[in-house]
Amino acid sequence: MKTTKEKLIVIVGPTAVGKTALSLELAKRFNGEIINGDAFQVYRGLDIGTAKITQSEMDGIPHHLIDIRNPEEQYNVVDYKNDVSKCIQDITTREKLPILVGGTGLYVQSVLYDYQFPETIEDAELREKLYTLDNYELHRQLSELDPVTATNIHPNNKKRVVRALEVCILSGKKFSEQTAASEKIALYDAIVIGLEMERNQLYERINARVLQMMNNGLENEVRKLVEKGLSEKQSMLAIGYKEFFPYFNNEKTIDEVINEIQQSSRNFAKRQFTWFRNKMDVQWFDMSDTSDFINNLDRICKFVDKELQS
Repeated sequence: MKTTKEKLIVIVGPTAVGKTALSLELAKRFNGEIINGDAFQVYRGLDIGTAKITQSEMDGIPHHLIDIRNPEEQYNVVDYKNDVSKCIQDITTREKLPILVGGTGLYVQSVLYDYQFPETIEDAELREKLYTLDNYELHRQLSELDPVTATNIHPNNKKRVVRALEVCILSGKKFSEQTAASEKIALYDAIVIGLEMERNQLYERINARVLQMMNNGLENEVRKLVEKGLSEKQSMLAIGYKEFFPYFNNEKTIDEVINEIQQSSRNFAKRQFTWFRNKMDVQWFDMSDTSDFINNLDRICKFVDKELQS
C-alpha cells in the first residue's frame, strides 16, 4: 500500500505571464517532465492560437498531453484528470519529477483534489431544449440557479453552461455545491507556484502576443480548420479561433477580429487570476521585472527546493 503521496510541481497563472519559460528551467534543474494544463493544447492543429510549445522550444524536455486528440473529438475534465493521473504515475515511477503547467483552472484543480463530477445526471431531451436557447439566456438562467458556477464559465462556452444547467435542474442542487464537497482532499504532495504581473504590463504582453500570432499565420490556421467543417466542434471554442467566424462571413474586419481576440484574452486573464486566488492554495511570485528573469528563477528554485525537502 502506498503510504506517501507523489511529489508534483504545479505552475499556474494568466496567459502570457511566462509559465512556459519557467517550466523549462524548473524541469532542467529538478529532473522533471512537463504535463500540459491547457484545455485546448490537447488538440492537434490548434497550435498558433493556443501558444503551443514547439518541438525546438521544448529543448529536449519531455512534454505530455499535447496533441493527443483530433479537433473534432470531445475531451472533458474527467478525461483529463484520468490522463494526468497516468502521466504522474509514469513519470514518478521513472524517478522524474512531474511538472503540471497551465492556465485552465478547472483542469488543474481536478488533478490536485479528489474532485467528483456529477457525470451520471443527464437528460437528453432537456439538454436538447436548452441548446435551442441563445448564449445570453442560458448564462442568465445559470446565474440565477448557481452564481458561483456562472462566474467561472464564459457565456460563449455553451457546452459547459448547458451541462451545468442540466445538473442544476435535474438534481435540484447547485452544480458548484456538488463538486465542492470533496475537492479539498489533496491527491498529491503538490507545490503550487503562481505567476503574476502588474496588470497593465500583462495586458501589453497579451496584446503583443496576439499580434505575433497573426504574424505567425493564425488566420490561415483557423481558416484550414473551418474549411474542414470544424466550426461547431468543442475545440473551436478556444480564444483566437471562434472570433474569426464573423470575419470569414464578411461581417467583421480583420482589425475587429484582432481587437476582439485581445479583449477576450485580457478578460480570460482576469478570470484566471480570480480562479487561482479563490480556489487553490498558491505561492505567488511577481514576474513584473522581466529584465531580471534569473533572479526571479532563483527565488522560485529556492522555494521549490525547500518544499521538496520538507
